[in-house]
Amino acid sequence: MITSLAMAPSSELVPAPSGLGAFLERHPWPKELLAMGRPLEFLWHFELDATRAEVWPFISDTSRLNRAMGVTPMHFEERDGALHGSAVNGGFRQEWVEVPWTWVAEREMTSVRVYSRGFAHSVRGIFELADLGERTRVSVYFGWVPRGFWQRWLLGVGMRPLAGEFQRVLAEVGETIADVRRASNPFLMAPPALSPEAKQRLQELGARLTADGVRKELVERIQRHLSAADEMDLFRIQALPLARRWGEPEDAVLEAFLRATRIGLLSLSWDVICPHCRGVRSEVRTLGELPRKGDCQVCGINFETDTDDAIEVTFHVHPSIRQVERQFFCSAEPAFKAHIKLQQRLAPGEHLRCATALSPGRYRLRASGVSRTWTLDVREGADRAELEWRASDAAEEKVARAEPVLALENDGGEARTFVVETPTWSDDALRPARLLSFQQFRDLFTEEYLGSEVQLSVGRQTILFTDVVGSTKLYATRGDPGAFVDVKRHFTEILEVVKQHHGAVVKTIGDAAMAAFPSPVDALAAAEQIQRRLPPGREDLAIRVRASLNAGPCIAVNLNTNLDYFGNTVNLAAKLQACAEAGQIAFPAALVEQPGVRALLDERGATLVETRYDAPGAGALPVLRWDVNP
Repeated sequence: MITSLAMAPSSELVPAPSGLGAFLERHPWPKELLAMGRPLEFLWHFELDATRAEVWPFISDTSRLNRAMGVTPMHFEERDGALHGSAVNGGFRQEWVEVPWTWVAEREMTSVRVYSRGFAHSVRGIFELADLGERTRVSVYFGWVPRGFWQRWLLGVGMRPLAGEFQRVLAEVGETIADVRRASNPFLMAPPALSPEAKQRLQELGARLTADGVRKELVERIQRHLSAADEMDLFRIQALPLARRWGEPEDAVLEAFLRATRIGLLSLSWDVICPHCRGVRSEVRTLGELPRKGDCQVCGINFETDTDDAIEVTFHVHPSIRQVERQFFCSAEPAFKAHIKLQQRLAPGEHLRCATALSPGRYRLRASGVSRTWTLDVREGADRAELEWRASDAAEEKVARAEPVLALENDGGEARTFVVETPTWSDDALRPARLLSFQQFRDLFTEEYLGSEVQLSVGRQTILFTDVVGSTKLYATRGDPGAFVDVKRHFTEILEVVKQHHGAVVKTIGDAAMAAFPSPVDALAAAEQIQRRLPPGREDLAIRVRASLNAGPCIAVNLNTNLDYFGNTVNLAAKLQACAEAGQIAFPAALVEQPGVRALLDERGATLVETRYDAPGAGALPVLRWDVNP
């Protein structure tokens, strides 16, 4: 159910629950905007049978909300550290600067536009969500400062139908929330039909994918998505959340997308991500084009691209199937920055109290122009319900109870933006760490390489080294040709095992192999299976290997035109070969503390022998040895 309680400009009475005066007491006009002229104001109220947490994702996605209401598309571009917008309304071009939004997640959000061309000097839009128990009141406010009498009249006429559009779309939002199984969604729109040529190409390339070994049902899912999905969802296609939504294994969808890229059904980009707003700052088509540094003019920062979260890999529908361009119907900052739970800009000396919806967990607090950050630990049952935060505070951990009130104070000499954000990144993103340790990527994209000066963080990896034991005797008894055949066969088996366990062979050196895995459990399981496939007395392949593991941060580098891994983690994994013999696996004792490793060892009934490795400059390192094939 949805009720429109008020749909009137400020010159008329706005009925309960909240009149315009009371609303403006909570959201006073900035002096610099009021100085532009007398505002023309509208305040509407709607009620939904849903909680604020359920309503917020729809309300905050104002780009889709505006599109559903039939608002004209907008164009945005960043220039000189500001976001510039433009649109054509009724044949008249409007141009403006989009002031950074302010919001408190699940409570309110405010947008301001300052026009250089159009009917108005400025406009201020506010959405406020009030808790009514199991219901939510959505208050929608617009305040325009027109350029003159006729512009005031035109804006008044143009705004009146908007209340009805809000009522229509929010009614559908309420119905969608009430029935999660509902097939339709007011924010999703069917795309234009494919041309006959595009349909034929989609079918032909789908047949090629099936011939390449991709399961037919998965190919059909991909074809349906590319032909029927909302264009806002196709501009940047994220493979991992799609796999979860489809109920498909992530590796299967990722391999299918990579194969689709090779045949021209999809394209792939490496996107540089701002560490603050987490927006895409630039896109390149190959690893070799990745820059060493990135910059975000809106956030006012420069950053290195060698951190774990600086790069994201996304897919795009190939232009031969559909021409998909990024469409904006609003800048929709709160939706595009969902990790930010509060963003408020304060003038020098300004104070502001904000009620929040912060649930238990850890948050990062930062203020623009201040290099240090703070940590907020929200705990159930904590004493403090209200927390003071000044821009000059020393770096410290702050503690408060759930849904705290934040008392912000800008005690500096310049305007600052206060931000509360979740410190962890979404697991929807496909990072280079996942892709470069995926064997199918290395097989399909052998031409990919890094720029000679780029060092790309691939996060925490588990590195596995294997080495043939007794190679001198092997070459003496088998001869060079026979030994070469055996070594090559054993590499084939290692590659097969590594792929089965979601890893990738990085390189082979002589008769040794190096592989990388995102998971230490997968790496240890692969090492065990390799040993079991190369047991003593195997008649058709008389090769035995030793194996060693180590987990930790790595970087990817361009070495001899190949993608290689480098760092202390790799170096130690190689050196631990000295702690193993044929049929054995050596790894640091600390690896057992990694999630799932101890459970795997217990399940296998592994008997571990303690030893030590004397690491130069680091002392004796506790090492465990697992004798898989005694």
